[in-house]
Amino acid sequence: MLLSFPEPGRNIFTPTRERALEKESNVKVLTDSLGTVEVPDDALYGAQTQRAIDNFPLSHRPMPAAFLQALAQIKAAAAGANATLGLLDPAVSRAISEAALEVANGAHLEQFPVDVYQTGSGTSTNMNMNEVLATLAGRITGSAVHPNDQVNLGQSSNDVIPAAIHLSAARRLREELLPAVNHLIAVIDRRAIELSARVKTGRTHLMDAMPLTYGQELSGWSAALSAAAGRIDNLVPALLQLPLGATAVGTGVNAHVEFARTASARLRELTGLPCTPCRNNFAALSSPDTAVALSGELKALAVTLMKISNDLRWMNSGPLAGLAEIELPALQPGSSIMPGKVNPVIPEAVAMVCAQIIGYDTAITVAGQSGNFQLNVMLPLIASNLLEGMALLGNASRLLADRAIAGFQVREDRIAEALGRNPILVTALNPIIGYAEAAAIARRAYAQGRDVIDVAEEMTELSRERLEELLDPERLTKPAS
Repeated sequence: MLLSFPEPGRNIFTPTRERALEKESNVKVLTDSLGTVEVPDDALYGAQTQRAIDNFPLSHRPMPAAFLQALAQIKAAAAGANATLGLLDPAVSRAISEAALEVANGAHLEQFPVDVYQTGSGTSTNMNMNEVLATLAGRITGSAVHPNDQVNLGQSSNDVIPAAIHLSAARRLREELLPAVNHLIAVIDRRAIELSARVKTGRTHLMDAMPLTYGQELSGWSAALSAAAGRIDNLVPALLQLPLGATAVGTGVNAHVEFARTASARLRELTGLPCTPCRNNFAALSSPDTAVALSGELKALAVTLMKISNDLRWMNSGPLAGLAEIELPALQPGSSIMPGKVNPVIPEAVAMVCAQIIGYDTAITVAGQSGNFQLNVMLPLIASNLLEGMALLGNASRLLADRAIAGFQVREDRIAEALGRNPILVTALNPIIGYAEAAAIARRAYAQGRDVIDVAEEMTELSRERLEELLDPERLTKPAS
């Protein structure tokens, strides 16, 4: 059975403890190994979750919904595996699985208020999930279900949290980010075909260079994005290797020897993804290298999107004192004081997203180094930054495609004027008259503000007809025959 997920970026959480306890009179007193705790009467979670709410009032940002849904799928798979292995009563297993699939499909997500910045193993979020599912499962069975002994059977925070990072990242890549990037590539490719015959002045070092077509320029964007998407997609098989059954330190204590294989098989049924046990549990718990590698590839994608955004900003600059080669769609007034000003707002917004992704990658890199002995202790940060980064990049890709690249118009008058007076066209004369004489023509053309062909006709013995052939900008966009 394939599960549906809500749109990325949807914030459905109550962000603060104050709101969670806004009805102070409607509380229940629960007990755990440390004593008693007051919990909102309508909360599905228990004492350990409430302690985490109290202990970590940092960002008031809960874990991403996609992560929680993946964790719920893992709980459903674990319950099914434990029943298959004869370790859990079938009725309890069915109740836990039913409750977990409700969460996986987007229900009860307001019951997971634990902050991203919490215990580094993610134990608080794991217990939040265990307690919520125990409550829901108990309502189904009509008898108490224990969050540790039954919901968490054969598991540890140390293995299910890394597994949930991998599973949620793989789903977001396949279902959201890569489709968005492929949409951007398709829009660029379509515009490249439309503009394949439009010749413009190239630029290196921001200075005039040899001509090329808009189609050629856009093909570079498309190829860079395709390469980035391919590198990201290549990481999916590694993401789907999950350390289930590793439990506390990787040895598998308190888990059935067949738990990893059985739970992975159940996850394959639930998700439609080829989940498998990981090759080495000790590496998976302490070294989140696949997540770090994915973050690096997200950064590389952001770098490409930043380049495209800045190209669009430069090409759109003006409309009188800039390059003014293109006009981006006018989406909103650009100034609170200058009437008539319109700014390249979409490329600017995308560039800010890219800057944020680069920051996320730095944080994930530092987090990835925090694998002290048998456990990494910055797992919630890695999960949050990866998933939020992918959502941002996916949204930015679609926005750039649909509200900037799809609708920009080429300024034919400006590109024709710049082409005719581009002194760098003399490069085409190098094989005939030599570099030094060509440079002299370029200097005179620039100094006198004249077309290169007119100056070249004066300074060489080449005929006008021959010069028109040699200096034809369109011919210069193709390799010499």
